[in-house]
Amino acid sequence: MANIENLRIPTSEEAREIGRKGGKKSGEIRRQRKAFKEALILALEAKKGDKTIQDIGIEALMQRYMIGDLEAFKTVRDTIGEKPTDKVDIGQEKPFEVEIKVVKWNFQ
Repeated sequence: MANIENLRIPTSEEAREIGRKGGKKSGEIRRQRKAFKEALILALEAKKGDKTIQDIGIEALMQRYMIGDLEAFKTVRDTIGEKPTDKVDIGQEKPFEVEIKVVKWNFQ
């Protein structure tokens, strides 16, 4: 459990510095992810014989799919946009209504 007495609120200057460092790190990570994605796309477009690496990967995935591999089925299903929704939609036809009755008691 944290000792509340040792906690302090950073000054605006300290908060600005923390935010600046976080922004730099975030930008660095975004650049790394972009570079990795671009390298992967180039690798998928590379040719091996008369087929691209992507074509070979699709063929391998379809072979697994055809023998009944459940993970391959899920991958194909999700890729073609047929993934079931993970969200639950709760609808309500009309707003919630509450009826309040005032009861007067007559004690005599």
